[in-house]
Amino acid sequence: MTESGNWHGHNAKGGAVSGDAATLWPRVAEGLRRDLGVRTFDHWLKPVRFADYCAMSGVVTLETVSRFSANWINERFGDRLELAWRQQLPTVRGVTVRGGAAADDRATVLAASPLPSFDAPPPAPAANPALLGFDPRLSFDRFVVARSNILAANAARRMAMVEAPQFNPLYLCSGTGQGKTHLLQAMAQDYAAAHPTANIILMSAEKFMLEFVGAMRGGDMMAFKARLRAADLLLLDDLQFVIGKNSTQEELLHTIDDLMTAGKRLVVTADRPPAMLDGVEARLLSRLSGGLVADIEAPEDDLRERIIRQRLTAMPMVDVPDNVVAYLVKHFTRNIRELEGALNKLLAYAALTGTTVDIALAEDRLAENVRTARPRITIDEIQRAVCAHYRLDKSEMSSKRRVRAVARPRQVAMYLAKELTPRSYPEIGRRFGGRDHSTVIHAVRTVEALRVADSELDAEIAAIRRALNN
Repeated sequence: MTESGNWHGHNAKGGAVSGDAATLWPRVAEGLRRDLGVRTFDHWLKPVRFADYCAMSGVVTLETVSRFSANWINERFGDRLELAWRQQLPTVRGVTVRGGAAADDRATVLAASPLPSFDAPPPAPAANPALLGFDPRLSFDRFVVARSNILAANAARRMAMVEAPQFNPLYLCSGTGQGKTHLLQAMAQDYAAAHPTANIILMSAEKFMLEFVGAMRGGDMMAFKARLRAADLLLLDDLQFVIGKNSTQEELLHTIDDLMTAGKRLVVTADRPPAMLDGVEARLLSRLSGGLVADIEAPEDDLRERIIRQRLTAMPMVDVPDNVVAYLVKHFTRNIRELEGALNKLLAYAALTGTTVDIALAEDRLAENVRTARPRITIDEIQRAVCAHYRLDKSEMSSKRRVRAVARPRQVAMYLAKELTPRSYPEIGRRFGGRDHSTVIHAVRTVEALRVADSELDAEIAAIRRALNN
């Protein structure tokens, strides 16, 4: 038995391999199947097989049938796989998926019809040790800048420079798939290039929480604290995952205070502004708001087209006509990730079947993607957006107060709920403190009339709708 227990032996090449870890994969896979849904799991993860576990590095290696699938899984599900493995085997520090031998055989068969560059092997890791674990493709050079993201992009570049940033911490805010993680990766790589010996930590808030809980249970809090406080640059993704986790928030607050006092750099991302993070401790929100809060809005038409053109520039062997590009730009408006996912799906299908990319193929293969890409706005999101615009506490949406400063925004929220959701008048009334359906009808009619007569209110409602669409 080794120091870490009976989890591994050694293979002929000298690498540590798990005997028992292989038996955990079915359990890990079943958990992922529940979390991700049967359709997503069966399409991408069902073909995955356990290959290796190195106890020295803590890295699990999985194998799938092609390099394309491996790259896609690593990019889309890497964090999920790591968290799932760590729940079964706490010594796991990373998970990687590689294309198996079947992929090499298939590549030989298809050599006469080469795949586009998205099926190429991933770039070799950078020589700088600080860059290990980061994706060289997610650089500032490959981040397309437009009006919707220019503040966040420029602030991120400043954070990565040699000179001390003007604003610290940096809080990047946007919906999913708008480029927050891309900017985190880009900052890490540029900062490492400017500070070769720097200690850089990039982790999700969910991972922070799991490691914190694990350290408490394992009596290893001193090591956990020391590792985070030694960071020169801490990048924390998806802060919304610590909502309601009081002990995790308290530890995060102490970590931030220590880093700020030591002059270290901190970047946090979330899916909403600090003021809209209900369930987050006030002192923590104050620290996060003390630097710069930079929004990334939904990508405009020009940005979406430029992103597609940039991707296609790297695939000169692929011919995508302008009307297909226009189709993608028109139908995938919500975020960059969905847009790129649709493009990848289309190109992969064309490459693997030898089909020409044209508008008929796009309409056929992407019909389901188009349906799921349509934004779905909830009453809760509407209430949050209205309260943020009018600087109200969300509880006012259900309160009995009738002062104009509260009643008018509440009527606006009811109006937007009827306009933007499929909910009935009674359903909307229940979400606004159990009000009668007639109250909602009155609010809708009142706001409709005011929009015609009051240009200022009309502009306010238009601004709230833009915020919801973003």
